[in-house]
Amino acid sequence: MPTLRVGNAPCSWGSLEFEGLEGKPIGYSQMLDELAETGYAGTELGDWGFMPTDPAALEQELRRRQILLLGAFVPVGLANASAHGPGEANVLRVAELLAAVHERMKSDTPPFLVLADDNGSQPARTRNAGRITPDLGLSDAQWGTFADGANRIAAAVRRTTGLRTVFHHHGAGYVETPDEIGTFLARTDPSLIGLVFDTGHLTFAAPRCDRTAALEALDRFANRIWYHHFKDCHPEVAARSRAEGWDYFTSVKNGVFCELGKGCVDFPAVVAWLKKHAYDGWVLVEQDVLPGMGRPKESAQRNRDYLHTLGL
Repeated sequence: MPTLRVGNAPCSWGSLEFEGLEGKPIGYSQMLDELAETGYAGTELGDWGFMPTDPAALEQELRRRQILLLGAFVPVGLANASAHGPGEANVLRVAELLAAVHERMKSDTPPFLVLADDNGSQPARTRNAGRITPDLGLSDAQWGTFADGANRIAAAVRRTTGLRTVFHHHGAGYVETPDEIGTFLARTDPSLIGLVFDTGHLTFAAPRCDRTAALEALDRFANRIWYHHFKDCHPEVAARSRAEGWDYFTSVKNGVFCELGKGCVDFPAVVAWLKKHAYDGWVLVEQDVLPGMGRPKESAQRNRDYLHTLGL
């Protein structure tokens, strides 16, 4: 019978990939302690340098807390061809660390390289996250550049480390809306790149921020989804973001990605969908918070308790 296992991510403790944010995230040691204490068994790497980058040291930190390394989120400015080479080098540095730790821990779950756009770097996309219109999207030529870069990097990851690459659709990036996800998947190699499906980002970006958005997208992209991120979206905050024209970071600061079960993502139905489709893997909780925001351990515990009510 398929098994659903639950992890949590450094972003739930304020460790985000964006530069120039105010406040200081909780250190990795405290984050890992609190993650384990609240009942999670897996995590992702976080931004390069947040956790140890020596495989032996990282293995030791994970093993003593009985936590598996599930993947690493790496942004690359894929719409810019000149960013592909440096992006590939950065991705491979991360992928080689993932592979080395996996080999040392000998887990039954190879980690994913979680590729993403350089979210937050384009002012128009950052300013309009959650209300993207077609005129803010990529041109046909730009889509070609974007997809070529993603294929190139995923091929290099597989060739060099044997790991699989999943792409993370994300607010404030060029692949945010359901239609943009569809275009990205249509233009990339299904043998090289899968999708990490993020319930919260999808719901925030969808034309309707309601309980049906994630389920409709799960059905639409089912054959490309390899990994799952669980994030909720607060409908009232999302509506206010749209009405008042907030940028992405203002929406996050105001709690658009709320605790699980407190927003409009229908998680009981999502879990039922995963079981129906015999998904045998991990779900990673992500409750994006800015550095210094909230009480991450208490939120992590409430999120874990909520998932227990769903049989996870």
